[in-house]
Amino acid sequence: MKVSRAKAEENRRAVVKEAAKLFREHGIDGVALSGIMAAVGLTQGGFYKQFGSKDDLAVEACEQAMTANIDTLNSLINTSNGDVMAAIIDRYLSPEHRDNPASGCAIAALVADVARREGPIRRSFEDGIRGYLEVIESALSDCNEDAQEEVDAVAILSTMVGALMLSRAVEDEHLSQRILEAAADALPGRSKTAALTEQ
Repeated sequence: MKVSRAKAEENRRAVVKEAAKLFREHGIDGVALSGIMAAVGLTQGGFYKQFGSKDDLAVEACEQAMTANIDTLNSLINTSNGDVMAAIIDRYLSPEHRDNPASGCAIAALVADVARREGPIRRSFEDGIRGYLEVIESALSDCNEDAQEEVDAVAILSTMVGALMLSRAVEDEHLSQRILEAAADALPGRSKTAALTEQ
């Protein structure tokens, strides 16, 4: 049965959204096309009517995930009553974020996959990183000058991503929490209180 153009576009968006979630949770190579299509109620046969390859889907899924993450950070900046940099750090380096990769940072979830690939997905990933950096630079503008001189947006993003990845890679809950807290306390705009242990 032939579907309308509008329905086909709706299906495409659903596939990209689901892929963005599943790729972050399981890795690009850890998810079969059949699993993605089944998750949105479609058959694998319909995949190639919408996408040239799994890599093409990965590019779009990566872009979708990065955009959603950046929108979330911008929303946090716009709604934060206090220090926006502290709010970003506390949210990013939280146990909740650690435990929910499917809806979390695409950089931390997909960096290892993307590093082994060439072409459009790496360019898309790089654009996403630049987007994150712009958000952090905007948040830093609300910090005092000493904090800005001490560390820049690249160092902040690198610290947060690395800590999140390490916290997910260990089984010891106490060590995982220590990694998150140590990274958070090392960054500007966040007091040395045990904010994470209070959650």
